[in-house]
Amino acid sequence: MNKVYPDAKSALAGIVADGQTIAVGGFGLCGIPEALIAALRDSGVKNLTAISNNAGVDGFGLGQLLETRQIKKMISSYVGENKEFARQFLAGELELEFTPQGTLAEKLRAGGAGIPAFFTKTGYGTIVAEGKETREFDGEHYVMERALLPDVSLVKAWKADKAGNLLFRKTARNFNPNVATAGKICVVEVEELVEIGEIDPDQVHTPSIFVHRIVHNPTPEKRIEQRTVRAN
Repeated sequence: MNKVYPDAKSALAGIVADGQTIAVGGFGLCGIPEALIAALRDSGVKNLTAISNNAGVDGFGLGQLLETRQIKKMISSYVGENKEFARQFLAGELELEFTPQGTLAEKLRAGGAGIPAFFTKTGYGTIVAEGKETREFDGEHYVMERALLPDVSLVKAWKADKAGNLLFRKTARNFNPNVATAGKICVVEVEELVEIGEIDPDQVHTPSIFVHRIVHNPTPEKRIEQRTVRAN
């Protein structure tokens, strides 16, 4: 099976559609699949539920899909860097399912591991627990959280071989491995693409069985979310 596609547009062709749930890797603007997000915007699909730690920034990352009104609901942990997100949410134009950050990571990991639900202390006694089952274990109270199983996962990796074995680089690893395993279909954007056998099996972070399509983007923009420098 040839998993390598010539560009992001062709990598998404035939697998994205209106009304889908799309999970996107990254933390802030670190480790986001820039080319795949742009291709998703250009595809014109709408009424999407987007699972991502955050909503990008105005004009970049998932912020692009908010501006084009392609996202109807966000399942996120942090959304404080995006003014358009705030405007749409406060105006009642965008649904939001706030999820504690560790819980969001575990919901994705559980989905990829075939675990339908789990119990966590996080959120008990708050609005996060409203409408959810709660139980007591050993005198402590827990909230039941359902796993996430997105239709499509968009992932950014540093390196892959042509079979789809992935390596992530430093903090860009963040949510990407969990997003990759959770999706029914996983599309990966990589900076380096090598031949099968060139990656030491002991170094593989996500094995190829989870990866369906690969696109090579050797020159991502890697925009910095907030830049702070000294005066001298």
